[in-house]
Order: sequence, then structure tokens, then C-alpha cells
Amino acid sequence: MTSEQPQSAAAIYRRLLTYASPYWKVFLLAVFSMVIYATTDVALAELLREMVGGKQDQYQHSYTLFDSYLNDFLDDRPSAARGWYVSIIREYAPWLIVLLFMVRGLFGFVTTYGMAWIGRMSIYNIRKEMFVHITMLPSRFYDKQTSGQLISKFTFNTEQVAQAVTNAVTILIRDTLTAIILLAYLLYLNASLTIILIVFAPLIIWLLSKLGRRFRKISKRIQDAMGEVTNTLQESIDGQKEIKIFGAQQAECEHFDRVNRTNRKQNLKLMATMAASVPVIQFLAAIAVASIVYLLMNSDVKTGDFIAYITAMMFLMAPLKRLTSVNAAIQKGIAAASSIFDLLDEKMEKDTGTLSPERIKGDIEYQAVSFAYSKDAEQVLNNINFKVNAGQTVALVGKSGQGKTSLVHLLTRFYDIDSGRILIDNICISELSLMALRKQVSIVSQHVTLFNDTIANNIAYGSDKSPQRDAIINAAKAAHALEFIETFTDGFDTIVGEKGSRLSGGQKQRIAIARAIFKNAPILILDEATSALDTESEQNVQSGLKELQQNRTTLVIAHRLSTIEKADVILVLDSGAIVESGTHTALLAKNGYYAKLHHDKFE
Repeated sequence: MTSEQPQSAAAIYRRLLTYASPYWKVFLLAVFSMVIYATTDVALAELLREMVGGKQDQYQHSYTLFDSYLNDFLDDRPSAARGWYVSIIREYAPWLIVLLFMVRGLFGFVTTYGMAWIGRMSIYNIRKEMFVHITMLPSRFYDKQTSGQLISKFTFNTEQVAQAVTNAVTILIRDTLTAIILLAYLLYLNASLTIILIVFAPLIIWLLSKLGRRFRKISKRIQDAMGEVTNTLQESIDGQKEIKIFGAQQAECEHFDRVNRTNRKQNLKLMATMAASVPVIQFLAAIAVASIVYLLMNSDVKTGDFIAYITAMMFLMAPLKRLTSVNAAIQKGIAAASSIFDLLDEKMEKDTGTLSPERIKGDIEYQAVSFAYSKDAEQVLNNINFKVNAGQTVALVGKSGQGKTSLVHLLTRFYDIDSGRILIDNICISELSLMALRKQVSIVSQHVTLFNDTIANNIAYGSDKSPQRDAIINAAKAAHALEFIETFTDGFDTIVGEKGSRLSGGQKQRIAIARAIFKNAPILILDEATSALDTESEQNVQSGLKELQQNRTTLVIAHRLSTIEKADVILVLDSGAIVESGTHTALLAKNGYYAKLHHDKFE
């Protein structure tokens, strides 16, 4: 453990508290309430002291000359005023007790609710910032992350942070104030005895610092383990059909049991540390208390002072106990915040482009483009060169894993190329803002993503203004989706379910095609867009796609002959390079790689 780590933890916590800083007015109100709340313990002890018999002008037996001077100074008030003070307490003691607890309850509520409000607002802002940030992260980031780990950051980790911002801060401030006020009162009653309590403080602080490092270390492991639990659960839910058909229930149960057991072990380690730390610290405090009680019992102290001192000392134990426990919550919050800030510190997509054309023609040119998913990985694309004129349809053909999908992903800058240039209308795509570039492109992929919303909203997804229902209907009609949408009771207002679970594969595909038609972008990417359709449905959709492709540049990744043979140009990829190009007829006549591929697949 290096010396920099505590500083790092402090820096993380300071950064975390910046999310609460905009609400400083509520915080000040909560702190004021904490001060009032903290004084009620002393008020009750003082009330008991005066009810029992009061405090003499000075102790009959003083432990030090300092005690005598301190008590003489604090009790230096007119006897008439003191008599009135004592008589008021003794006459109205029951009502004062009720009033005291009313004040305590009121300001306790303000404290708890105020700090909780600050905490929830902080978590709201953190989650909002996290969500905005992940929408701006590059695709390379998602290649390295599991969805379960990300979901765990949004759920489990942020709740750990909430504890550190709300409950922990409340306890830290309120109980620290209570402890300080009680210690001041104990000093007032007997300074020498109180010093015995204080000398144990450095030992307790040292012990807390040691425990804090262990809490933070174990908390980090718990968060990682929770991410694994979430990810395993999500995969099992998403793949429940595959699990059943392949009879993998037992294997998945064993896998979940392993990650769940790891999570349990780490939580038990944390609990063991907490369970051991609290009694040890309390034992140290008990030694101090026992010493003081022994000295009080063998001294000549008035009954009222004795009861007041013991009462105040007992009141001091509760905030000290909470303060020893709060360290665990703070350390868990720091570990969770560290994970969250790691996400927020991830670099967003590079968006240095400044050009934002309203609508492009659609000329596309790849110039010596090469690409690999990482520095250590083999190149997926090698020296790709081709040009597509606006309005043309280009089919990308090749065996799986030859770089077809990667090639079109570079056009939308889901990934940045390693070398070469990609031009649209003779403008390098890096000169276009990401928003402007992607506004020019529609994508229909093999794996359709629909959102748990209405059919209409899925078709008009991403529209920056309220879409006209006529435009949505026309898009659905062109995609040959209207015929099944009208069979639903709610029509276009039908909720499609999570990931479109209420629709068939072909229906989802046609909704995705309707979405692309609605967007009306000049460049269209079809990545196995008709793969989930039967022959009849494909024929219907092909007619819609044919209409959609008019005056648009279309890049098609397809295996079906009906899609390939109608393309203006076919690019044949092998090992990340273009090995042949031409029309369907010309490539067959050439009797090369494409002809062999065509023969193996379609004949």
C-alpha cells in the first residue's frame, strides 16, 4: 500500500462531493439542524444534573488545579440568576423533556431528509452524466466491456456512492458535532477525567486508517463480483431459448453459482472486518470509560454531577460507535466512485470535424484504407480502394470474417481508420462532425434493435421533431410492414416489448427497414437486411428497398443471390482485401474467386 493511495482516496471523495456542492443551501440548513440536534444530548444531561441536585460552586475534591479554575470560571454567574435557572428546570422538567425531544425529532427529520435529498440529487446527476457519457464513447470501449459491468456501475455502484454521500456524511457531521459538544460538556464537568478519554483518540484514528484501506480493497472486489453476477444473469435471460434447446441449464446454474459464491465470499470478508473492527474500537473506549467510572466512584463528587457525567459519557458512546462504522460506508463509496469516475474519464469519440452539410449527394471513395481493431491484432482491412458514385448500389461479398461489416462501420466512424482516407462528396469524413456524418446514413442490420416503445416511435426513432403520422405510415407501407401492423388492436401504438419480443423476426426486420425509409438519408447500409425474412416477405421488402434505393448510395452486405445480382458493382473481399470487382455477369464470366463462391453457395 503506497502513501499515495490515501491521497487518491481523498481526491476521489472530494470529487464526489462536488456533485453535492450545488445544493449548499440545503446542506447548510441540514448542518444547522445537526448542531441543534447535537446539543439536545448535552441539554438532557444538564437537565438531569440540575434535577438531581445541581453542581456546587466547585467540586469538594478537584483532581487538578486546572479543574478548579475551569469550574470557577464556568460557574461565575450571579446566584440569583442561578437560582432562577435551577427553579425553572425543576418546576418544568417534564415539559422541558417533552419539548427537548420535540426539538430533537424536528431537527433530526430536517437533517435526515435534507441530506437524503442532496444524496439523491447527486446520484441523479451522476447517473445522468454517466448515461450521456456512454452514448458518446467509441465502439472500441464497448468491445472491451460487458453490459453487465456497465449496468452494475449504474445500479450497485451508484447506490454505494449514495450511502457515502448521504448516510455517511450525515453521521460524520452530526455525530462529530455531537461528540465535540459532549466532550466540551465533559470538560466543563471535569477536565482531568475527560483527558483520559481524549488520549485514546490517536489510537482509534490509527486503527480506523488501517481498516479504511482494507474496506476500500474489499469493496472494489465486491463491485467487480457484482458486475459478474449482473452480466451472467443478463446473458442467461437474453439466451434463455439457447440454454433450453442445448440443455445447458445445469452448466449455466453452475456458472452463476460460481460468480454468486465469489460475491458472497467478498461480502462476508467485508462483514468480518466490520464485525471485528467495531468491538475492538468499542473495547478501547470501554477501557477509558471504566477508568473514568472508577475514578468518579472514588472521588467526592456531588450526585447530580456524577449522573450528568455518566449520562453524557453514555450519550457519547452512540455517536462514537456510528463514527467507527461509517468508515466502511465511506470506503465502499470511494471504491464505487473510483469505478464510476474511471467510466466518466474514458475518452469520448473524437469529433474534430467542423463541416455540417444539410444533405450530401452520396459519392463515396475509399483511398488506401487499412484497419485493425487494436494495435496488437491482425489487420482486418488491407489497402482498400474503391469508389461509389451517388445513387449506385454496391454489394460486398465474401466469406464470414473477411471485413465486410468492418468496412461499412468505418464509413460511419464507429471506428477510426489506421491509415488512408474515406471521402464523401470529396470531403474527408474526419472533416465532418459526427452528428452531421451519421445524419447522412441509415443502417439496417442483421441484428435488429427495437426499443420497448410503440411501433410508431420505433419507426420515427431519432427524429428531432414530432413526426407526422402520415410519414410513418408511408414508411411502413414502403417496407411492407403496414399489412401486419394493421392486424394489431393498437396498430402503430402497439408496444413492441423488450428488444421487439412481441414481434416475429421478419416483422422486426420490416420495422427496421421502415425506420431507414423514414430517416430518408442519402446513404443506405444494408447488413444482411433481409436475412430473417421468408421468400414471400423478402419479395415484398425487396420492392420497398428498390424504391428506397432510388437516388441513394447503397452498400449491401448480403449472401442472397437476389440481392447481389442486382447491384451495380460487386466487391469481393478475401482476407481483408478486395480481390475482385465488377458486375454479377462480368464476375461470373471471369470464372474467378466470385464465380467459385457463387457456385459453392447457390448451385
